[in-house]
Amino acid sequence: MASNDRKVLVPIANGTEPMEAVITIDVLRRSGADVIVASAGKQLRVEALHGVKIVADASVSDVADGVFDLVALPGGLPGVDNLRDCGALEMLVKKHVADGRPYAAVCAAPAVVLAPWGLLEGLKATCHPSFMEKLASHATAVESRVQLDGKVVTSRGPGTTMEFGVALVEQLYGKEKANEVAGPLVMRSNHGDEYTFKELNPIQWTYDNIPKILVPIANGIEEMEAVIIIDFLRRAKANVVVASVGDKLEIEASRKVKLEADVLLDEATKSSYDLIVLPGGLGGAQAFANSETLVSLLKKQRESNRYYGAICASPALVLEPHGLLKGKKATAFPAMCSKLSDQSEAENRVVVDGNLITSRGPGTSMEFALAIVEKLFGRKEALDLARAMVFIYP
Repeated sequence: MASNDRKVLVPIANGTEPMEAVITIDVLRRSGADVIVASAGKQLRVEALHGVKIVADASVSDVADGVFDLVALPGGLPGVDNLRDCGALEMLVKKHVADGRPYAAVCAAPAVVLAPWGLLEGLKATCHPSFMEKLASHATAVESRVQLDGKVVTSRGPGTTMEFGVALVEQLYGKEKANEVAGPLVMRSNHGDEYTFKELNPIQWTYDNIPKILVPIANGIEEMEAVIIIDFLRRAKANVVVASVGDKLEIEASRKVKLEADVLLDEATKSSYDLIVLPGGLGGAQAFANSETLVSLLKKQRESNRYYGAICASPALVLEPHGLLKGKKATAFPAMCSKLSDQSEAENRVVVDGNLITSRGPGTSMEFALAIVEKLFGRKEALDLARAMVFIYP
């Protein structure tokens, strides 16, 4: 292992908040860190919140004797209870902290895991707004989006996890590497702002009863984008079907996170959908573009004036070559925008043109998902969701 390879442990459990786990893993792996995703339960396959299924690399007991440069805990209820009650994890983390190594936690994890383990005494820390009181009895509770004190980094929720991930990269590798990782994420510059999107040819998005949404996934997709879209839309109570564009339910995303779909795409095509949304990632977008089944589904979607969308590489590599952006304004990942035949709105983070919605990359995924929630359920619902996620100030 090269000397610059930092070893990081990210434990997950049934009930973990998938966005917090996946964003943390994804951002750290972008820096070159060797991240081990360890299940605190009996099985490697973890049922995270909102029906997201993540397959861990190892179990906590397998790595209990390992030495790590950083341990980072995601939040989510009851995930944090399951992490706190894992004896092997508690011993590992306490020894890790006693050895003077950096540790981190987001959302409910600072208050529910680190605090009762006695690892925040006399330190400044933050957590999800609804756990601040619990935190305050063990630490100096502060309202920062990301808080560093000594060797511990804490953060508030799904909406602050990307900043948390970049802060962890800085702890491991320094400011220059953190900036290098942050650039391609297309992060928001002012995290306090309400989200906005550019809308052209506005129409009312309608559906019967509960909107049914198809999110295809494939090997090489950008895991953050997929998980953020699925998580947000399921929180908003949409019926989201995650379909694998391949012959297995399990896929390996671009940063090696293993996700499991609900169904194979062939099975998914037996239904119709109010909305089809494509995550990005180079390999994933190529797999989508090469799937005749998916392309024909998207063409039918457009012909019947139903809603469809894509983020990152997918507008340029899937929609554009198949004529699905004809007469439409769209955006895409900055390095891919030259492939769009109409680039007049490509500088926008999210573009809605009638029944089409597109967006730029990992750092715009939450705005993209919120814009979808707003089009389907209204502005109030989207803002309430954004506040609960600590995406904008609660």
